[in-house]
Amino acid sequence: MKLPAHARYAHSAIPTRPTYEWPGGKRLAVLVVNNIEHFAYRAGMGSDSTGLNPVQNQRSYAWRDYGNRVGLWNLLDTLDELEIPSAHNINSAALEACPEIGPALRARADEFIGHGRSNSERQDILWEEDERRLIVESRDILARHAGKPPLGWLGPYIAQSNVTLDLLRESGFAYVMDWPADDQPFWMATRAGPILSVPYSVEINDSPALIARQHSAREFAEMIIDQFDELLRQSEKRPLVCSVVLHPFIVGQPHRLKPLRQALRHIMAHRDKLWVTRPGELAEYVAGLPRGLVPGSEV
Repeated sequence: MKLPAHARYAHSAIPTRPTYEWPGGKRLAVLVVNNIEHFAYRAGMGSDSTGLNPVQNQRSYAWRDYGNRVGLWNLLDTLDELEIPSAHNINSAALEACPEIGPALRARADEFIGHGRSNSERQDILWEEDERRLIVESRDILARHAGKPPLGWLGPYIAQSNVTLDLLRESGFAYVMDWPADDQPFWMATRAGPILSVPYSVEINDSPALIARQHSAREFAEMIIDQFDELLRQSEKRPLVCSVVLHPFIVGQPHRLKPLRQALRHIMAHRDKLWVTRPGELAEYVAGLPRGLVPGSEV
């Protein structure tokens, strides 16, 4: 009896792969990726400070809205202080509802990444044509605010339907971050050609850590440091990616900023050994590597 499977990528054990380097001869790429989200009022989906599946009311809505009113600006100040480039998974509704966000991200030369319309809804339950419409609408709104179309996509709730990858590739996206299967990028098959999977952590991610598992901010900071230190050690053997995933309504809370800042400062103390970059820049670099170096590029 066969188990359900996919044909998006073949198995590849990391020790068996060719070795390559990131720009400047570096072996560890660091991505700091933030999520900017907008929610329906008293409806749909959305996390809460007390858990992932609360009743949608004014309190849970306001807690999340704190991220766009205050938390994002706290986080951007921290990234500016440490001179860290960043990328942002952005609900297109957030850019329409919060007019200050787009200009602030452009001023930092940060990357806009498609993240659906709102995290009050999921795309994996939609009919194909409805999902295509959602992807294209989100892409076009981000393009208008950023001045260029987004290269990358992360679905709300990191969810995909059976045809999401095909629809993304057909809509001009070059990479996705919905498949946390590796510490290296790898190519995936779609009906319109290959699309790159860029590592995006569901472990070093403040939402599951601080909300679902109720870790403290200091525990999350220790997780970031431990992940980074171990990947830096492992990168002596092979190129790797260390991603740190944030949400401003979570880590943008003042009591969580100090531990986060300490963790990021620890990473930046090793900056001469790192390629501190954005997912789009990493994807463009990988696309230029010789065939056969990155899993999925062999044919």
